[in-house]
Amino acid sequence: MAEVKVKVQPPDADPVEIENRIIELCHQFPHGITDQVIQNEMPHIEAQQRAVAINRLLSMGQLDLLRSNTGLLYRIKDSQNAGKMKGSDNQEKLVYQIIEDAGNKGIWSRDIRYKSNLPLTEINKILKNLESKKLIKAVKSVAASKKKVYMLYNLQPDRSVTGGAWYSDQDFESEFVEVLNQQCFKFLQSKAETARESKQNPMIQRNSSFASSHEVWKYICELGISKVFDDCHEGGEISPSNCIYMTEWLEF
Repeated sequence: MAEVKVKVQPPDADPVEIENRIIELCHQFPHGITDQVIQNEMPHIEAQQRAVAINRLLSMGQLDLLRSNTGLLYRIKDSQNAGKMKGSDNQEKLVYQIIEDAGNKGIWSRDIRYKSNLPLTEINKILKNLESKKLIKAVKSVAASKKKVYMLYNLQPDRSVTGGAWYSDQDFESEFVEVLNQQCFKFLQSKAETARESKQNPMIQRNSSFASSHEVWKYICELGISKVFDDCHEGGEISPSNCIYMTEWLEF
C-alpha cells in the first residue's frame, strides 16, 4: 500500500502578534523595511497574512508607505504627523511623505510623480487636497519662475528656493544690490583715503585700508539697511569678499 503523505499546515499566527512584530522591525530599522525583510524575519507567516497586517497598520496610521529604488518601504509613522493625516488614504499619505522627505528645498510635481508612480491627474488632485488642509504649500522657485515646488506648510523655504536677500517674491532686487554696491564702495573709499592721510609707511597704509567682514556688516547695519542684518557675513551671500570693488581697494 502506497504511503500517503499529509502536508501539515502551520497554525495561523495571531494577527496582533504579526502587527506587533512588524512594528518592532520598523523600530529596529527607522529608515524603513521592505517586504523581504519582514519575510526573512517571519518565514512561517504566509504572504496574505503579512499583507493583511501591513494594510491594517497603514489604515490605522501606524506606518508610512514609501517608494524607493528597491521597491516599497514601510516606516514607522511620526506620532505628530499621524493625527494630521487621519482619514487620508494610502496614496495621499505617500505623497505627503515624499514631500516631507524633501524638506525645505521642496520637490517638483514631476519628481513626486516619479517617486510615487501615480498618474499626474491623481497627484494634482492630492496636492490640491493637501494644500486645502494647510498640510503643504506651493512655493515659486527662483530656479524656474513658472514652476512651483511643494513643501510642508510650516517650513521656511531654503535660500536656494527663494534666492535669499537678493530676491523679493522671486524677483531679483537689482536696486537693492546697487545700493549695497554703492555703499560698499563708499566705505572702502573712505578707508583708503584715511590710510593715505595717515602719512605712514606704505605697508601700514595698505593694512589700514583693509576692511573685515564684520566692519562692513556693522557699517551696513548703521545705515539702516535692515534687509541684510542677518545675511552679511564672511562666506555668506552678502560678504565683503564678494564685493566687486574689494579687489581694487586691496591692491591700493
